[in-house]
Amino acid sequence: MSLRPTGSWTPTPTGGDLVVTRTFRAPIEDVWASVTESDRTARWFGPWKGDGRPGGTIQFQMVQEEGAPWSEARIEACEPPRRLALHSDVAHLELLLSTVDGGTQLRLVHHLPGTDGVGEFGPGWEFYLDALLASRDDTAMPVFDDYYPSMRDYFTALPTAPA
Repeated sequence: MSLRPTGSWTPTPTGGDLVVTRTFRAPIEDVWASVTESDRTARWFGPWKGDGRPGGTIQFQMVQEEGAPWSEARIEACEPPRRLALHSDVAHLELLLSTVDGGTQLRLVHHLPGTDGVGEFGPGWEFYLDALLASRDDTAMPVFDDYYPSMRDYFTALPTAPA
């Protein structure tokens, strides 16, 4: 299968933002539930447990990762149904939701301190957001091998591409 990467890169004073966007034909509150309720995140990303409030700590399990270990993240912001920000040892993420054309747009923003890892993170987020689409549409889950390594060069080149 040949998929086209959609991610973008925006330089910041501290590194850069890797952004991957998807649009859903669903109300914003329903998409919000898909990215914040553990039983729903388990369908596409993995379950989480813990204190899911700003300042709280959660444990999450990315089920597609080798060995599916539990990791920890701190909730920096939770502003239903528009913004969720969290920080872990490996990622500083924001999920930004907005209403567009009768549906909902989700922007996943991975704040990076530099360009290291862009070639790996980008395909991973494309995969996970397509898994979210599949879980919501009750269609076949994507296969990670269709995303990586085929999208790696696209994402690795983003920080050096002319604006």
